[in-house]
Amino acid sequence: MNVRLSTCRPLALAFVLVVIDQATKLAVKGFSFFGFEHKGMLLGESQRLIGETIRLTFVENPGMAFGISWGDGKIFLTILTVVIAVFLVVYLVRLAHAHWAPRLAVTLLLAGAVGNLIDRVFYGAMYAEESWLRGKVVDFIQVDVPDVTWLGEVYTHFPVFNVADSCVSIGIVLLILTGNKLPQNHKNEVNLDTQEHIDDKTRN
Repeated sequence: MNVRLSTCRPLALAFVLVVIDQATKLAVKGFSFFGFEHKGMLLGESQRLIGETIRLTFVENPGMAFGISWGDGKIFLTILTVVIAVFLVVYLVRLAHAHWAPRLAVTLLLAGAVGNLIDRVFYGAMYAEESWLRGKVVDFIQVDVPDVTWLGEVYTHFPVFNVADSCVSIGIVLLILTGNKLPQNHKNEVNLDTQEHIDDKTRN
């Protein structure tokens, strides 16, 4: 397959997932652009989506995925996410000849990283709540689980998450399950490059 096409497709999929992530977040949080205003939900508001099993619950996460917080390290986390996103783009290019599964996994990780990165970089200033790089991540998907007591706390539902968080979780699981395909595919990539070099020598 053409290397450029093999690279563009994952990047295009990542772009679409980021658009979906941002569209759902803006729908929940609300926005006002060019005279058009959408109120969204109130912070803490919860609505049924599929019975009581899946609800739309608007919360804002000042830290990492699923409410994990780094306290005052938000700017460091934002910069780190930028570095990770750049690395994932470069890695996708290097995986041009790899099996589709690990490429999809890296694509999902990239989409998740960029989706939440946009919140942290822009949302604080855009909504006049914080400065640049200090925005909060919008979470809204709440999934009910059997009640669990852990360390004296009772948990009645899975931590509220968003589309970007889902991409990260699925990407990690997929990468763990299919990561064994990477070495062989890298070997194939080297062999293909070598064969192309030999063919060029032969034609010349």
